[in-house]
Amino acid sequence: MVHTNHFMELALAEARGAKARGEVPIGAVLVLGNTVIAKAGNGTRELNDVTAHAEITVIRMACEALGQERLTGADLYVTLEPCTMCAAAISFARIRRLYYGAEDPKGGGVDNGVRFYRQPTCHHAPEVYSGMAEQDAADILRDFFQQKRMED
Repeated sequence: MVHTNHFMELALAEARGAKARGEVPIGAVLVLGNTVIAKAGNGTRELNDVTAHAEITVIRMACEALGQERLTGADLYVTLEPCTMCAAAISFARIRRLYYGAEDPKGGGVDNGVRFYRQPTCHHAPEVYSGMAEQDAADILRDFFQQKRMED
């Protein structure tokens, strides 16, 4: 069996790649049966698409690769707590488990903000595991925003 931290390491690598492209450094990896189906970093600036968050991108890629709209039994590893938009997409895709690194008190929609999965209107809530590689994920984000402030 593949150790779960391996998948978060891949997500961190995607976040670093997003940072190198000038994107907010968030990475995601979607896994089904210990096989990586899709991985991506944020692409909102590159694609001029506010929905091109890492989570949405890997969900789209995985659905296309598997030829289906739902990802039942899949696990998602993401470096930052998903926003409400991404939390909803994760729910609609019927993803089994969500693993995320750093919490996002300002923009998160899972354990912060609207707490999407705790709402009575949420039809599917994945199992949620937070804090995986939290310090690494937070460091990448902090470094990115410190660098941006110095450039401004």
